[in-house]
Amino acid sequence: MPDAAPPARALPEPQHVAARIRAIAAEMGFQRCGIAGIELAEDEAHLRDWLAQGLYGTMDWMARHGTLRARPAELLPGTVRVISVGLDYGRNDDDSAWDTLADGRRAYVARYALGRDYHKLMRNRLQKFAHRIAEEIGPFGHRVFVDSAPVLERALARNAGLGWIGKHTCLIDKRGGSWFFLGEIYVDVPLPIDPPASAHCGTCTRCIDVCPTQAIVAPYRLDARRCISYLTIEHDGAIPEPLRAPIGNRIFGCDDCQLVCPWNKFAKRHDEPDFRARNGLDSATLADLFAWDEDEFLQRTEGSPLRRSGHRRWLRNIAVALGNAPTAPDTITALRTRRHSGDALVDEHVEWALAQHDAR
Repeated sequence: MPDAAPPARALPEPQHVAARIRAIAAEMGFQRCGIAGIELAEDEAHLRDWLAQGLYGTMDWMARHGTLRARPAELLPGTVRVISVGLDYGRNDDDSAWDTLADGRRAYVARYALGRDYHKLMRNRLQKFAHRIAEEIGPFGHRVFVDSAPVLERALARNAGLGWIGKHTCLIDKRGGSWFFLGEIYVDVPLPIDPPASAHCGTCTRCIDVCPTQAIVAPYRLDARRCISYLTIEHDGAIPEPLRAPIGNRIFGCDDCQLVCPWNKFAKRHDEPDFRARNGLDSATLADLFAWDEDEFLQRTEGSPLRRSGHRRWLRNIAVALGNAPTAPDTITALRTRRHSGDALVDEHVEWALAQHDAR
């Protein structure tokens, strides 16, 4: 990829090219595809306000690259359009998800993280997608993104018509719900722009009401510092004590706001083999997962999103969940095996968990 894309050029039949791009996207296995411009001034103002309030927690990169996220042409000079795609990962298992959340002995892992890491799969597919486009129009300046650089992917996807940003800040497709990943191709080709998606949340507040830690502090406003996904994946230190009990048995991420969303009743599920559950994570017990030493953790999470937490945060999260679990011999035994792990972070959460059982 050159440092700067070549100047934008006219297309002989832009509408035909745009139609071919959508057709190729479908052939490549993407369930949705649209084309957006690069004007994101309103979203930049929203982002600046969110950052100014410190709602990003310890995710310092959010502040470092704040402006760049909303200015595609600065991130990749020459960019005039963004091709946005969506890839479904949802499983037809909402009832199973609720059953797991209701069983305090079992571990809940966010649906997107049960299988292989989507980043590599989508990046490879997007690179092939770009190659197919080049076969249609000739060489063009571009770069693919899959949550890999400062990109306002939800705003771009909304502008490309893929869906609207819901009150829980996830993207919602009227015909496909919210269980899908996003990817982008920044291009130097002045393709026809799709109309943006209109919002259809209406007066519904189910996502706000269900959030275990009340992280959705207002419609369209998420306080990452309270979000279970942030606390169990991104946050490196101790989980604040007032938020430990509400976490329940969620050890990696959280799906509650999507599970209650009425629009997900219309989601069409696609069985992508790479996204099928691995290591029995959709039925595993907390005690079993807590027994993984670091070598086993690394072996079992190879190619998995779970790697992002690292072993010590993995143990920290499970210790909290075990503290919230029903008091039983296997729960107490599991916690005691890690009581003096030598890691102050893990030990603190194990002691907290044991204290919860002692208090009962």
